[in-house]
Amino acid sequence: MPLDAVCLKGVVQELKPQLENLRLEKIQQPARDLVLLTFRGNRRLLLCAGANQSRIHLTALQRENPAAPPMFCMLLRKHLSGGALLSMEQPGLERVVILTFRVMDELGISGQRQLVLECMGRRSNLILLDGDGRIIDCLRRVDFEMSPQRQVLPGLFYHLPPAMEKGDPLAVSREELEVLIAGSNPEKTGDALLLDSFFGLSPLICREIACRAWGDSDARLLTAGPDAPARLCDTFFTWQEHVKENRFIPTILLRDGSMADFTYQPILQYGAGVAQQTMDSFSSLLDTYYETREQQERVRQRGQDLLRCATTARDRVARKLALQEKELAETEQREELRLRGELITANLYRMERGEKVLRAENYYEEGCPAVEIPLDLLLTPQQNAAKYFKRYNKAKTAEAVLTQQIAKGREELAYLTSVLDELSRAELEQDFRDARMELQAAGYLKGNGGKKEQRRGPSKPREFRSSAGLRILVGRSNSQNDRLTREADKRDIWLHTQKIHGSHVILCTGGVPADRQSITEAAALAAWFSQGRGGNQIAVDYTAVKNVKKPAGARPGMVVYDPYETAYVTPDEALVKSLAVGK
Repeated sequence: MPLDAVCLKGVVQELKPQLENLRLEKIQQPARDLVLLTFRGNRRLLLCAGANQSRIHLTALQRENPAAPPMFCMLLRKHLSGGALLSMEQPGLERVVILTFRVMDELGISGQRQLVLECMGRRSNLILLDGDGRIIDCLRRVDFEMSPQRQVLPGLFYHLPPAMEKGDPLAVSREELEVLIAGSNPEKTGDALLLDSFFGLSPLICREIACRAWGDSDARLLTAGPDAPARLCDTFFTWQEHVKENRFIPTILLRDGSMADFTYQPILQYGAGVAQQTMDSFSSLLDTYYETREQQERVRQRGQDLLRCATTARDRVARKLALQEKELAETEQREELRLRGELITANLYRMERGEKVLRAENYYEEGCPAVEIPLDLLLTPQQNAAKYFKRYNKAKTAEAVLTQQIAKGREELAYLTSVLDELSRAELEQDFRDARMELQAAGYLKGNGGKKEQRRGPSKPREFRSSAGLRILVGRSNSQNDRLTREADKRDIWLHTQKIHGSHVILCTGGVPADRQSITEAAALAAWFSQGRGGNQIAVDYTAVKNVKKPAGARPGMVVYDPYETAYVTPDEALVKSLAVGK
């Protein structure tokens, strides 16, 4: 669900004691709609004004910053750097959070600035105010043509969004709710009644209140029984009491193992169809939930053309390979062609031109069974024999050529599949750049038309630490896999999933024999960053780096290795996060 007003209330109440009175040390803007404020103690507050993911919470995720900071980021640095957070407030049940800072201007005069986050779907915004409440600038400017009711422009005084013509669910009394229910259409469902009457309530919570009151989220007032109003009131005011007392339980809803939704209390309406995971805090909940969303969005937006290119190339190679394998299967019948040619030659004395079929004994088989050999009416017997021998020789040559082409096709198909697997796990902008350069070098994508690209250093692999303190490096792309293996110490341990695509993993031992736990943890990382991520007991091969060789002319990421050992591990996201090294 989107971050509704009540859930936002829980987030603000959680953040206030952690951040108020702390000094702001760093301001970054990794994406257009996303700002990171780092406070003393390395507490990083994320403010997102994206249309589908507006939110505020502490984050532990690392995000790549652009080469040059955006103008809005520079403006925030000018007005807020070094300031102390005086307060963080949510006006009523508005989806608005106001951060008030005490700052010093260029002349050393103390003053205040406010940063306002509006979490309102496509109208979400991030607005910087001066000490008088006047707008200095905002992430999205709203003029009269865009909104006649409310403009958000530099120089104007800031006003809260217009209030909805609905009741406050935290201010309504029992008598008022009873009157409201009594005057409602009896055909109306309980969740629709609440959703139409109060602001700040999400459809999920309205359905949950109705479900807990009447046993069915779709039940109507008319069919819920004579005590339906009383039960709805009891459930509603139990919910109200919990919210007023800030008794929130951050909860993620899981459907088929994937995160489907989140909320601030356990949900009963789905029964056993949806699993629930309780989180320690709203920040960890939102970090976990949106990490998956952002990953999918990055792949969809930034990697869309790369995915399309790689998928098209893979499908083309797969179709070509299927045709070649069919042709190769047909060449297995070539001995029959040779036999027919020889039988025609042996029976030339009894054949005449214009015959449709030759009936002869097959003296190559025991008992000399009779066979029928189709003939071309327009050819002489000698020409018919020559035709069969020619087809035989052509099939014999085709077998050698097709075998070679099929081997190359399978290698190309495996490579393109590995690129698609690489794109599915891409996390940083650099990952997509590496994949693009790889596809360009392989000839699947055209170059940039001679335009000079900004020079960037080589991308860095993912880094982890084993429980014993050993460094573990995980490649992000095929080209980086090659570089990682090539530059590793020959005594380090190289790991890769067996027979499925995945990242190269290096367990840095420093020349000392690695402990079994570190090898198991490195194998678990290799399984997680592979096509076997969702499986169990994934086979992971490991050997010393010195045993890993790259064949001449092999595509990026392709290696051979021998000898090796195999470990069987189950990918574990919690283990991956616990071993990750923060930057």
